[in-house]
Amino acid sequence: MSDITSFGDLDLSPEVMQALKKMGCTRPTTVQKEAIPLLMDNMSVIAKAPTGTGKTFAFGIPILEYLNLGYKYVQALILCPTRELALQINSELKLLGKYIEGFRSVALIGGQGMHIQIERLNKHPQVVVATPGRLLDMCQRGHIDISQIYTLVLDEADEMLKMGFIKDIKRIMALTPQDKQICLFSATMPREIQDITWQFMEGAAEIDVMPKAEDHPDIEQYTLDCPTKDKIKNILYIMDKEHIRKAIVFCNTKTEASKVCEKMTGEGVKADCLHGDVSQGKRNRVMDSYRRDKFDVLVATDVVARGIDVDDIEAVFNYDIPKENELYLHRIGRTARAGKQGKAFSLVSYMEQSRMEEIIRYTKVDPKPYELPDPL
Repeated sequence: MSDITSFGDLDLSPEVMQALKKMGCTRPTTVQKEAIPLLMDNMSVIAKAPTGTGKTFAFGIPILEYLNLGYKYVQALILCPTRELALQINSELKLLGKYIEGFRSVALIGGQGMHIQIERLNKHPQVVVATPGRLLDMCQRGHIDISQIYTLVLDEADEMLKMGFIKDIKRIMALTPQDKQICLFSATMPREIQDITWQFMEGAAEIDVMPKAEDHPDIEQYTLDCPTKDKIKNILYIMDKEHIRKAIVFCNTKTEASKVCEKMTGEGVKADCLHGDVSQGKRNRVMDSYRRDKFDVLVATDVVARGIDVDDIEAVFNYDIPKENELYLHRIGRTARAGKQGKAFSLVSYMEQSRMEEIIRYTKVDPKPYELPDPL
């Protein structure tokens, strides 16, 4: 795959090339170079690839290249663990298929009115992006037929396993054709995921895309030791000193996120909040306002971290140190998107120090200590 240096080397249609050009994408990431030729050759693919490596285009481009726009049935099904990720994938596919006349895709997720989704299905989309629970519900009610799909994508399979979706995935697979192409992406390969690959993906090509330096986002990482009571004051100081306008502040709980958002608003910061108790409709409105710069600081929990795909986030603040190592990477990966630089600041209380040390061992990156004037 080393001879692939640009999307032009992949023999793509003029419509897809035009969309990539419009988005400023010229050089494929490692996972795209490896997966696109295999998938366009009609092979099934098992890809061990972490988040943030460009997976959506890796499976999205081959799907779009082989759509038959004259058929009225669903041709590709993409399953993913969360509503936010489903909406994100759907919007990226729409951008990618912008110049393909007659292309339609739809997201089927919980927390959104079923009647709206049924209306969209009645327009005969070629591609469906769904969370497993809502898709099964729609299948059982007879609103969607997936018996003729060509391609099934399982994105973030390990996350779907963690969220208890494995049985649902197997039930969904039983409703699809035996000779379909399957594309499975997972950051880790636990035993249950391997079972799926052995049972359903015999002869699939395997690729292991550990992120290479050129795929790594350019993020400067810092830690700051401070008591919890000083965290907001310190975040505001750093934002002012580093001239940061657009940022995300991550908290571990809904209560903490609401409280932090309220305090920041009280300090005159334009902020809004996203967590698991916020309805899907409101989440969409908040994210739309954030993308359009209606406010500067988004305070969020990890439930929504995966769906936050905004190009111009300058910094991420860990108000609370995350409980899992992988969550740290998901959080800081919200900045430095689309080839830009970004900064990540972790505010570490005394009780969180051992947790932070564990994250440093896991990521093999030693953040710089952030120096505050004395006293602040």
